Amino acid sequence: MWDASKCNLCGDCLVKCPYVDYDRDKAVAQIKLLIEDKKAEILDKCLTCFACNEYCPTGADPFDLIAKMKERTGVSAAGVEGFSHWINNIPNELVPGEPDKPILSLCVMESAYPGGAFDGQIFKGMPVVKGRDYFCWFGYLHFFKESLVMENAQRFVDIMAGLGRDIVFPHDDCYSMVHYVVKGYGITVPFKYMHIFEYLRNYLRDHRRSIVKLRKRIAYQRPCASRYTPEKDALLEEIFELIGVERPQRRFDLENALCCMGGSSGTYPELAKEFQSKNMNDAIESGCEALINSCAGCDSTLRKPALQVGLKPIFITELCSIALGEKPWPE
Repeated sequence: MWDASKCNLCGDCLVKCPYVDYDRDKAVAQIKLLIEDKKAEILDKCLTCFACNEYCPTGADPFDLIAKMKERTGVSAAGVEGFSHWINNIPNELVPGEPDKPILSLCVMESAYPGGAFDGQIFKGMPVVKGRDYFCWFGYLHFFKESLVMENAQRFVDIMAGLGRDIVFPHDDCYSMVHYVVKGYGITVPFKYMHIFEYLRNYLRDHRRSIVKLRKRIAYQRPCASRYTPEKDALLEEIFELIGVERPQRRFDLENALCCMGGSSGTYPELAKEFQSKNMNDAIESGCEALINSCAGCDSTLRKPALQVGLKPIFITELCSIALGEKPWPE
């Protein structure tokens, strides 16, 4: 949540934003306008990638200020009505599994994951929940509807707690919701949970003898919601080490990662193409053979751009299955 007491008006949040060209003076002026409850240009230019929160050196969460001000103007991002309609029409389902395994929560994203993303031994016997009642509400931050996130946060936590099991979140939105966002609202999470990276890391550790090192150079597409939980990257690095893939240093990675532009392609089509091209070309120039995704939205958005430049789009769970010999490296 936005914390004005932590903001020292350094301007880093917007100076570092790759989608605007602000010097420090203009960046500071924009933040001052928002703090004074006034409209600012950044409200029309923000792509909701949350990067400014990670750029902020004091943890003031400037994106949350932008989102609050955008909502206060009464203008939502394009597509919010369709997004709500889509969510409300996804049926609930609880697939039973083995009693000693954690629940895999697919939220409302099942249809967006690549086919077979959760097949194989890694997920065998896991119970699964999915559907509108298991929606984490984080997605509304992409539409500047922070009030909906706050209003439904406790309900979401209660529903997940009612499952009575440990929960694995494959989607960064869900994980960021329980690990960061709800705590800003003063909500306690009364159940154990983990990100898919931790689950995959633990499985690979337990099955080291089954791993065949892949010896590939890969680029990783860091989801926007990872801006709230960047510490997870250490888990990902361990996964890559276990399965023998190299993540070479490149310009647009880690804190400098670019958005997949999936939510911006309709509103800013030329900008979306420009930054997708920069992202994919950066991976190729770094000698990468594949683009690894861990977000269903990023995966579906970037499959075509990746293939166009010769990158093999592979979902993180599929990459682990390949290393375990359950799937071939894609041709």
